[in-house]
Amino acid sequence: MKNQVIDVGNTTNSMNNAPEKISQSTDNSNAKFTDPLPWVVLLSVVAFDQITKWIVIETLTVGESWPETGLFRFTHAWNTGTAFSLFQGQGDLLTWVSLGAVCVLAWIYRSLKNPHWLLRFAFGLQFGGAIGNIIDRIRLGHVTDFLDIGWWPVFNIADSSIVVGISLMLIYFWFLQAKADDARSNKSNLSTTTNSKTATTPDQSNEPKAKNTKVN
Repeated sequence: MKNQVIDVGNTTNSMNNAPEKISQSTDNSNAKFTDPLPWVVLLSVVAFDQITKWIVIETLTVGESWPETGLFRFTHAWNTGTAFSLFQGQGDLLTWVSLGAVCVLAWIYRSLKNPHWLLRFAFGLQFGGAIGNIIDRIRLGHVTDFLDIGWWPVFNIADSSIVVGISLMLIYFWFLQAKADDARSNKSNLSTTTNSKTATTPDQSNEPKAKNTKVN
């Protein structure tokens, strides 16, 4: 029977380093579509958007406002353009553009490495807003707007969701990403230093450590 040599020391070190490798792999993983946070935000936005639009359609005629005067009003308006009534009369083209935008947004989200919860929340808002308006374009041929504030163009919940989502993304990339990168760098340096000390520290125990064991 052949002699087999088992390196106990190397085996132990490999087992100790395994959790670290798993942790690093998890930290660098891509964003997943199975993550519940973006889905919860998306579905909440779509539901709230469609319910408010249905109430406006059932309550106000097109062009009617409630109250009739004031800085803030609910005004039933049809929008065949983009958000905030831009590019009117381009409904069919904008439907395809919106679908393409959702696909691009999904690709960008999937390419992110372990995204911060704020980014996942922001993407959920943008997905929900885009889908809410797409539902209107496909079902009605136009988008229902009703939030009328002063001189600002009439808009809806979906438009607001998109704008808030973009704003949160900008806040993250401008102010929070640097802090998150520094935290990850410090964590990585601390882990490397700890492993280095562990590898170079001599064994202080009185019991001799077996390095190689022969098995006949």
